[in-house]
Amino acid sequence: MLQFQQKGDFMRLKSGFLRLLVCGMCFIPAISQASDLDNFKGLSGTLNIAGGTAHIPVMKQAAKAVMKSNSEIRITIAGGGSGVGAQQVAKGLVEIGNTGRQLKPGEAKHGLISFPFAIDGVAVIINPSNPVQALTQQEVADIFAGKITNWQSLGGNDRPINIFTRDEASGTRAVFVKKLLHNSPMVNHANVVPSNGAMKTAIARDPGAIGYSSVGYIDSMVKAPTLDNVQPTNEACASGEYPIVRKLYMNTKGEPKGLVREFINFIYSPQGAEYIRASGYIPVSNK
Repeated sequence: MLQFQQKGDFMRLKSGFLRLLVCGMCFIPAISQASDLDNFKGLSGTLNIAGGTAHIPVMKQAAKAVMKSNSEIRITIAGGGSGVGAQQVAKGLVEIGNTGRQLKPGEAKHGLISFPFAIDGVAVIINPSNPVQALTQQEVADIFAGKITNWQSLGGNDRPINIFTRDEASGTRAVFVKKLLHNSPMVNHANVVPSNGAMKTAIARDPGAIGYSSVGYIDSMVKAPTLDNVQPTNEACASGEYPIVRKLYMNTKGEPKGLVREFINFIYSPQGAEYIRASGYIPVSNK
């Protein structure tokens, strides 16, 4: 009986220790988050961000956390595409212009400085009801060039292929055309959509559709077939197995200062990295 009590005491002690350990582990992220946001104390003002739509999920989460920690700060976020982001920051209309590609020489000449913060893949997406499970880069190029016009040619249903693309200001389009199509021509009758989100919605509504989007936007609404037998996942993007990848950039006109600098630093912080991962991307160090 004595041994049983001693064992029970030990088990209760062990259980209490484990609860304390678990609570302590749960408390660590809260400490980290508070520390990351401490740099915004004493700051005030408005920060305007615009550009690449792939960036929006990360920017929104970070902005929400910053404004919740400091009511004197207001952050606005708009899309428009990479070209718009570069143009507006160059004109001083926003403090951070986001691009899903490197700056073009004509954009960089305005004194813009780039801050890469995430790695993202660009993948072909089709409607979930489409039975096609795999495509090759050549097949994708032939589809977008108008050489393959029916899904039956690819093992799918007897259905016309409806092509969706992005406008020329899109960084996602620039990477898709350069790295997947290898700058081969695209049909001029493709349906043009303004953002990654709009692309996903369009593909989800059309059983015959094909388009492309940031890997971070892929969910159950659409299907990403394998490309040359490689599934477009974050792991494959990070390892280099999936080749259609790009970096996401924040761009400023000159060296960032004050609120702008602290927001960029926050994106690079441990809490910012969590937002990047939660949005389906791979964090990039600022070192």
